[in-house]
Amino acid sequence: MLSTPRTRRAAVLAASGAAVAALVAGCGSSGSSGSGTSSAPSTSAATGAPAAATLKTADDPKLGTIVTDSAGFTLYRFDQDESSPSESYCNGACATVWPPEHADGNITVKGIDSKLVGTVTRSDGSKQLTLNGWPVYRYSPDTKPGDTKGQGVGGTWFAVTPTGGKAMAGGSGTPGSPTPATPTPAPTAPGY
Repeated sequence: MLSTPRTRRAAVLAASGAAVAALVAGCGSSGSSGSGTSSAPSTSAATGAPAAATLKTADDPKLGTIVTDSAGFTLYRFDQDESSPSESYCNGACATVWPPEHADGNITVKGIDSKLVGTVTRSDGSKQLTLNGWPVYRYSPDTKPGDTKGQGVGGTWFAVTPTGGKAMAGGSGTPGSPTPATPTPAPTAPGY
């Protein structure tokens, strides 16, 4: 059956829309600082009150010592954020893929200097944990504690070390050529 120009055009438009959606989700970042939907802070099931945040260290066989949340999920930093003063530029769709580690209630640390832990107020008014000034995030494709699928995504996302640095393969802490665990589309615009 021969396709008509209209059918071909519709197919191209549908494929283009799917590609744009994949880029937004795959890049995992947004260069804008406008407010948007971000993940809600976790709450205690027993009281409904905000759950206390816990930062702790974990040893990863490839990355060395990294920081996790209380459930053991890897925390990341974003190179396009700022550490002095702290500023988070991952909002909207970015914060859906990279949920900020919210700072509600008490903050406890295990294996991390408490003087390096702080907070930043996000564009939506919520508080986000910082480590040595860097806002910290989870990566939604990390489905189990210990996953590090966000390492090196877009060349701008890295597991965070206990001093707020970038974790690197071999645990050296020096930039290399990290390889993401999942394919990442090529950046299409500044900030991705």
